[in-house]
Amino acid sequence: MGPATAITYEWRGDVDNAALDELHAEAFGHPVEQTDWTARLRRHSLGWVCAREDGRLVGFVNVAWDGGVHAFLLDTVVARRNRSQGVGAALVGAAAEGSRGAGCEWLHVDFEAHLRPFYFDACGFRETAAGLIAL
Repeated sequence: MGPATAITYEWRGDVDNAALDELHAEAFGHPVEQTDWTARLRRHSLGWVCAREDGRLVGFVNVAWDGGVHAFLLDTVVARRNRSQGVGAALVGAAAEGSRGAGCEWLHVDFEAHLRPFYFDACGFRETAAGLIAL
């Protein structure tokens, strides 16, 4: 086996809708959809981070925002074959850097309980009180 290929991270990188649909479906366990990610991101996001290995999308995180100082992580996904290699934490780190560079002061995330070690230990989030209404 040859040397490992470096993974690159790009803030507001070009998004291939089909590749992101496949990655999202794999990560969240749903059928591949035909989402127009490009339009969605341009309309609702401060930014996003794409992780690529040999040109192939292997990770993604979306950063929504309130138009002010608060940014919110959504859709943090890493390809199954690239998990447990620090890709997710690097995505979140790049998202934090991009958000800070855009003038945000806070980066929020919500997650399922089994992801606590990832967000708190690997990414450096701290616990806060929050609320949620299922619509």
